[in-house]
Amino acid sequence: MDLFPPLPEETLDPGAVLLRGFAGNLEPALLDCVSEIAKAAPFRNLVTPGGHVMSVAMTNCGAAGWMSDRRGYRYEAHDPLSGEAWPAMPKMFLDLARRAAAVAGHENFAPDVCLINRYVPGAKMSLHIDHDERDLRAPIVSVSLGLPAVFLWGGKARGDKPRKVPVASGDVVAWGGESRRNYHGVLPLKAGEHPLTGAQRINLTFRKAL
Repeated sequence: MDLFPPLPEETLDPGAVLLRGFAGNLEPALLDCVSEIAKAAPFRNLVTPGGHVMSVAMTNCGAAGWMSDRRGYRYEAHDPLSGEAWPAMPKMFLDLARRAAAVAGHENFAPDVCLINRYVPGAKMSLHIDHDERDLRAPIVSVSLGLPAVFLWGGKARGDKPRKVPVASGDVVAWGGESRRNYHGVLPLKAGEHPLTGAQRINLTFRKAL
């Protein structure tokens, strides 16, 4: 008898896997890390090159941070708010991202950045492709914490109708290979209350950027 059955896995596309509850037992510790990171590098709502203020608040940890302003999208080694280097990536973050990528079939993932997004009710992430990284052969690992959300998994073209994928706290999505450049996003967050995060959702997105 298997005392530790495998967690449910759902293949979204070749190279793209949803791992239900993969980070579930780590939620409190992961959120503690987020709180410490936000003390050094507070959440902020970035402005897109077109002048739109993003509804999702963001901070970063690791070797660089993802930034957006009128000059465009890019990674920067220092937090422009403080001029200091971004907080180091916690070992727990790195271990989780590596394990999730390996289960999804992407061995030897070595993320050097983690984008931390904070969603409040109504906040959303429009369909987009992550292509600011230097090496697009490395996968992306996305960890959901707090309120449930609807993850949009699209195709290779923006006009492809996306699949609506419910994600709960502790769920992880990892994608790479031929799915690395698929469009993806998040529908507007619905109001609610989570015992660990209150009325918000936290998303950790791990990438190999430099």
